[in-house]
Amino acid sequence: MTKAIRIYETGAPEVMKWEEIDLPAPGEGQIRVRQTAIGVNFIDTYFRDGTYPAPSFPFTPGKEGAGIVDAVGAGVSDLKEGDRVAYAAADGSYAEELIIEAAKVVPIPDGVSDETAAGMMLKGMTAEYLLNRTFKVARDTTLLFHAAAGGVGLIAGQWARHLGATVIGTAGSPEKCELAKANGYDHVINYREEDFVERVADLTDGKKCDVVYDSVGKDTFEGSLDCVKRLGMIVTFGQSSGVVPPVSTGVLNKKGSLFLTRPSLFNYTATREELLDCAKNLFSMVKSGAVKIEIGQTYPLSEAVQAHRDLQGRKTTGTTILTIG
Repeated sequence: MTKAIRIYETGAPEVMKWEEIDLPAPGEGQIRVRQTAIGVNFIDTYFRDGTYPAPSFPFTPGKEGAGIVDAVGAGVSDLKEGDRVAYAAADGSYAEELIIEAAKVVPIPDGVSDETAAGMMLKGMTAEYLLNRTFKVARDTTLLFHAAAGGVGLIAGQWARHLGATVIGTAGSPEKCELAKANGYDHVINYREEDFVERVADLTDGKKCDVVYDSVGKDTFEGSLDCVKRLGMIVTFGQSSGVVPPVSTGVLNKKGSLFLTRPSLFNYTATREELLDCAKNLFSMVKSGAVKIEIGQTYPLSEAVQAHRDLQGRKTTGTTILTIG
């Protein structure tokens, strides 16, 4: 027997239950991972509250974690017991142990801790594809990144600065603004005190941004449209404030023939080759020191309810992880 968070119905954080479960032996192409650390992400709250449909009930939430391989199924040749691994595209990470497809994990290189790996896989690989593949950020790029003090935002700020871009962010308090500035942002707008659309116009001398990265959704989307220059791109990759309302394509034309995309990590790492390449780029940036992972807070796995309360209450900064034991 092992223990995990289980959800029997969608709703508030309190629907998550901490209980014992049976775990089968790994099957063909699978491994069993004894977890050491688990990443917490906004997507976890979407499955918990019903914004995204659950695959079945009951289910264990979570997409990201790290640990040690303690059993290997038939047909797995590139992993063995004792290997340190991490992942960001599996279901059911809020557990002491889990069964996972071997093709979904990546080896953790020396010099990267389990806690760092668990807290950066989903967020860090998201930053990787956003900045390198969805829109190719370079030295002549001016970008706006909402939720700059969040887990993805802090990584993206450092990475974009390393690429030489002019990096503008938004955050919701003076403390979060200072944190973002310490993590690569040239300018950070406190959206509770300033109109970010007007401020972006001021900061860019009216030229606006080449690309806006928006994970906030409903509350910021319309303003984001007004922060993009002609032929620029809006990247909406989350919805922490609610779902973005339907958009007429005519609006994109009216505002300058804008490009709009709704990407996901899972589509950008759909093949084994893509996953390994994305992870390799991330680990390289972290090991070089160009990107540092800010673990803002930790909770025991059994206290996942409080972790979700704090995350949705915007009381967290940087990366949140759950620990075992």
